[in-house]
Amino acid sequence: MTILHRLGGLFLCFALTLTGLHGASMPATFPQRTATSLNGVWHTIVDPYDTGYYNYRREPYDAEANPGGGYFLDRQRQDRSELLEYDFDRSPTLAVPGDWNSQSERLFYYEGSVWYRRRFDCPRAEGGERLFLHFGAANYQADVYLNGRKLGTHIGGFTPFVFEVTGAVRETGNSLVVRVNNVRQPAAVPTVNTDWWNYGGLTRDVRLVRTPATFISSFQLQLQRGTRDRFEARLQLDGPQRTQRVTLALAGTAVTAEATTGADGAAVLQFTAPGLGLWSPEQPRLYDVTVTAGTDRLTDRLGFRTIATLGADILLNGEPVFLRGISIHEENPQRGGRAYSEADARLLLGWAKELGCNFVRLAHYPHNEHMARVADELGLMVWEEIPVYWTIHWDDPATLANARAQLTDLITRDRNRASVVVWSVANETPVSEPRTRFLRTLVDTARGLDPTRLISAAMEVRTDPADDNHKIVDDPFGEFTDLLSFNQYIGWYDGLPDKLPHVRWTIAYDKPVFISEFGADAKAGLHGDRLTRFSEEYQADLYRQTLAMLAKIPHWRGASPWILCDFRSPRRPLPGIQDGWNRKGLIAPDGTRKQAFAVLQEFYRAKAEAPAR
Repeated sequence: MTILHRLGGLFLCFALTLTGLHGASMPATFPQRTATSLNGVWHTIVDPYDTGYYNYRREPYDAEANPGGGYFLDRQRQDRSELLEYDFDRSPTLAVPGDWNSQSERLFYYEGSVWYRRRFDCPRAEGGERLFLHFGAANYQADVYLNGRKLGTHIGGFTPFVFEVTGAVRETGNSLVVRVNNVRQPAAVPTVNTDWWNYGGLTRDVRLVRTPATFISSFQLQLQRGTRDRFEARLQLDGPQRTQRVTLALAGTAVTAEATTGADGAAVLQFTAPGLGLWSPEQPRLYDVTVTAGTDRLTDRLGFRTIATLGADILLNGEPVFLRGISIHEENPQRGGRAYSEADARLLLGWAKELGCNFVRLAHYPHNEHMARVADELGLMVWEEIPVYWTIHWDDPATLANARAQLTDLITRDRNRASVVVWSVANETPVSEPRTRFLRTLVDTARGLDPTRLISAAMEVRTDPADDNHKIVDDPFGEFTDLLSFNQYIGWYDGLPDKLPHVRWTIAYDKPVFISEFGADAKAGLHGDRLTRFSEEYQADLYRQTLAMLAKIPHWRGASPWILCDFRSPRRPLPGIQDGWNRKGLIAPDGTRKQAFAVLQEFYRAKAEAPAR
């Protein structure tokens, strides 16, 4: 038996690890901070040989020893003797945020380095204010330079990062240069082989954030274990004035709490707040929570709920719930590029609501911050995941450190979101002892950072060698997860849909069973009988028969079929059918709902009206 209690959205986190100008940043979230947007048109230089980064021996240039050579750092020629073989001002432009693949036909398949340059002015910091450059994400490696000096490097294509630039920013004429490289690497996370488009670029917002000299660097608010009305808040100040009086207030209630931070800037506040409405998909209640210090003030919208497992059941606010889900990629199919905006989030999650979902799986990497925030508002529970996908270098300590860093970044960013109920640490990873050890370390990391949510991973199914219709789920990693989640494609990669009624299951764990993927490709508008591959009829029939099969599993408590929308994939070249798209979506790129959309919608409608078990 596993029981986990939490108050959803209990964490209002602005945790920040500060670094010097030459060190790499750690991820942070500044959702409420005053900021200057650096989005817009950036000049770019495409650099497939990394001429601007390496010398002819493929060694990184030393910018300190050779400031005029190598790096594309937006230098202007000082005299006629100086040779510069680049010019940002005369180079093409790209929009930020955005991927380069969907903005330029010549970059559609490009994997390599692109140098971005943006010039900006910055009003003088007042009263000891501090300044930070905040990047929502850059895929995959970003080397950041301000006014010709390197700030640092960030690794990982889907998590935020910041650099403190107090004292380095000028009032006018700042030059911000970012080298973004999306080359796939065997030891990276993800590794070289994936089933989604490797979009490159500054794919999320870039902002210049201002904070007071002493600011609230972290704030966590959570329900004390085993209660629904007793809270504990933890607050940390960063800056010279570490000892301050701090207060907390919940708008629309009489709830307040006060404390004084110690010499280390930390404080703990405990209080009782009876009668607060709990967050749920049916009633996604959110409260404005404000924390005030002598030098700083922050407000965020939080929802409160518990999530737990008990035997085969998932309990939301103490009541059994069936997860009526769908998987989603971070892609706007109508634009054919990386999704990044609040409007994109409302489009995708609005379609999930239309489908009848109360749950979404954000696969296979951390999606942008708007997704969880909009899910808070719409009442959608969320599964978030890191790109430990298929085959990873399980025995490489650097690969493990990379995966742990991405998981830490994701949890730090989103553990204050009521909607997020599951942290997933992997997808379809073949069983081996090194792999299980690797994933166990990630589970320990997640529980150490946030012991209040469920942990899972999308595992695989084993077939009985003596009986092709006997499917076995006994992955040793299932011992360490709260949900027993697995992908299965019976009827598409494993026989035809008529095989489904004959399948029987052996499941090794007394835990809720969640089917993290099932589905079949269908091109919208292609019709045939129910056994015509890639037809809408085939996909719809597979959905009907799969849902009937899954209903026979006693522990079945939810699913996130693959997938809401068609998405780009270089693994899918079939002419006239796929044309570089994975066609398993229930919605086509033009917004057309395929027949299977209505099949799942009707099933979810019936599930919503029936008891959860």
